[in-house]
Amino acid sequence: MPKKKKTPLQVQEVPNFIKTIAKILEVVSPTLTTKFASKLFTTPIKHKMPKREMAMDQESIQKTVLIPEINKEIVIYENGAGTKKVLLVHGWSGRGTQLFKIAEELNKHGYATISFDAPAHGKSKGNMSIMTEFIASIMELERIYGPFEFIVGHSLGGMSVLNAIKQNLQVKKAVIIGSGDIIQDVIDDFISKLGVDAKFGLLLKSHFEKKFGGKMDDYSAYKAAENITIPVLVIHDTEDTDVPVTAAHHIKKHLKNSELLITEGLGHRKILGNEEVLKKMITFLQ
Repeated sequence: MPKKKKTPLQVQEVPNFIKTIAKILEVVSPTLTTKFASKLFTTPIKHKMPKREMAMDQESIQKTVLIPEINKEIVIYENGAGTKKVLLVHGWSGRGTQLFKIAEELNKHGYATISFDAPAHGKSKGNMSIMTEFIASIMELERIYGPFEFIVGHSLGGMSVLNAIKQNLQVKKAVIIGSGDIIQDVIDDFISKLGVDAKFGLLLKSHFEKKFGGKMDDYSAYKAAENITIPVLVIHDTEDTDVPVTAAHHIKKHLKNSELLITEGLGHRKILGNEEVLKKMITFLQ
């Protein structure tokens, strides 16, 4: 197995002027540097919706829902007329319509789908978010729309799915695609891209633990996997440059009941619309 790489799940390329500010702050104050890094780390980039997603956007029933636990509103997309429901969860800097091919395929097979723009993503208001808000959104949507038959998550959404199941989300099966496995890897990769000393990886971790409570590593996907007994399909591509394929093998190792699909040449996002992937997913879920 290849040497494990770090997992940049919610890390974008950092502009040079941001790196310059970070380096100046690093000299002035470790505390200010940590706070600056924290703000950047929790600010997703809102990308313009591509044409391929517009059909789902236009055909869906859209609603705004309040998530009381975090006091934030999110936009919901309802598609399909089936009585059995599947919840779809996008990744960092993504949006609910990003999983449109998966929604289409599930709708064809008689399932209704619920997807959403996480806080500060897509059409949802706000500028800042973090994985715990993805999880809170999932749990509230279960209360409003559930029970769900299945749940599908991509990238950070996959990590959120496993954590939601750990927190007693009731589904029969789950699918995770391109999911990372270790939270600290995400943080360390971000710090590396920011161009400051590696020690800020631990300082940022400590900052988040004080702010949000609990240990960051407890939200790592492989840790959540240890508590899951339902069947889980783990899908990953060998050429995923956002999240290394070793993450999929690590997660599977800790799941009690799982299947693994490894693809080639699809990367981190193209995999979401691949026919082989869609076929395997439907076969697994049914």
